[in-house]
Parts: sequence; structure tokens; C-alpha cells
Amino acid sequence: MRTFKKIVGGTVSAMMIASSLPVTALAADQQTRGNIGGYDYEMWNQNGQGQASMNPSAGSFTCSWSNIENFLARMGKNFDSQKKSYKSFGEIVLTYDVEYTPRGNSYMCVYGWTRNPLMEYYIVEGWGDWRPPGDGAERKGNVTLNGNTYDICKTMRYNQPSLDGTATFPQYWSIRQTSGSANNQTNYMKGTIDVSKHFDAWSQAGLDMSGTLYEVSLNIEGYRSNGSANVKSVTVNTDGTGA
Repeated sequence: MRTFKKIVGGTVSAMMIASSLPVTALAADQQTRGNIGGYDYEMWNQNGQGQASMNPSAGSFTCSWSNIENFLARMGKNFDSQKKSYKSFGEIVLTYDVEYTPRGNSYMCVYGWTRNPLMEYYIVEGWGDWRPPGDGAERKGNVTLNGNTYDICKTMRYNQPSLDGTATFPQYWSIRQTSGSANNQTNYMKGTIDVSKHFDAWSQAGLDMSGTLYEVSLNIEGYRSNGSANVKSVTVNTDGTGA
């Protein structure tokens, strides 16, 4: 799966946020961002190709996509304004309750970035017909957390769009050894992710985690595929609980 995101400024109108109307990609590299009930969300659809929608509510959303090039819908917490490393936030925990229906190349994950240095990350809980990150990844060992064993990997993006314009940056990955989802069916997925412990494991594996934390989000992503998701709940806490 191609994993670059073109980050563009912009917000959703107050009317759209208040009414939680479906957000539909209509134009090239359409991106819609907003905050509802204290949760930040974004939908992005490369080139506005195919059909894609996201309907956000406070701590939940639905999304669907078909015949797209690259699509994402995500919701979580943006920490960029605080300019702090992940260790300054205490124990970051994300919980999710999702009905996820991938049809082709797609995955469901915890997602985000750091800055200074710039880095994009994934904690992959389930996928469709392709297990990321594919060939060419640098294998860095594994870690067992929350009852699942994850492979730790590093990949590189060269001269690609990023939070800070075109840049070269690493991607860090934790990928479950056994997917929590199967292709072409609705998967009922519920779990807790100790995000800070994944970050600790990456640091122990020699990956640079010194940057300032930009976000922690639950992300649904698709590449040249179809699918849908009903994210019934997502929470992000920094006190070590999933409450």
C-alpha cells in the first residue's frame, strides 16, 4: 500500500461539524479536517478518485470507499501544539470498537507522526488482502503487547509529501503477526493499544523516538480497493487507561 498523505491546511464549517453531515471527496487530493467533541478527524482521498465518504461524530465515525487510488479516514488526538515528546504525555492508550469490512488492499491501524525529526508511524491491527509494509522493509525484531505479537519494521519515504512539505522521512511499523481481520467480510474488532509501549519498543530496537508527537489516531486506509468501516468508538487517553 502507498502510505503517503498530502497534508493541507483547512477546517470544516461549523455547520458541518455540528450536524455531522457526510464528508465526500470531490476534488483532486481532497482533504477534510475538523474537530468534533474533542476529537480531531481527517478524510483524504488522492485525486478525488472514485467515491469516498466519512461521517464523524464525537469519538466515532463511519466511512466507505470504492474505486479509489489512496484513501484514509482517521480520528484521534492532535498533540502538535504542545511540542513535547511522547514520554512527556504519560502512558498513551488507544481503545477501539470497530466493524471493519476491507475488500482488497486496506488496513486498520493506529497512526500518526512526529516532528523534529519527522517520522510517520503505524501500529497495524488488521488488513485486507495484503500485509504491510511489504518487501524491502528493515526488520527490527518483535514485541508482544495486549495479547498480540507484532513485528517491528522500518521503511523509508524519499522526496514525498509530508506534514512539512516534500521530504525524506522514515516510517516505523508494528504489524500484528496474525491479522485481526479477514478480507471480504465484516470483522468485529475491539481492543486496547498501549501506544507508548510500542514507542518504547521501537526506541529499544534502535529507532529514533526523540521527536515531538504530532498525533495518535485510529486510521482506516485503502489503496486501489473498496471497503467500509463503522468505528463505533475510539478513545485516546494519556493516563494509562482505556476509559
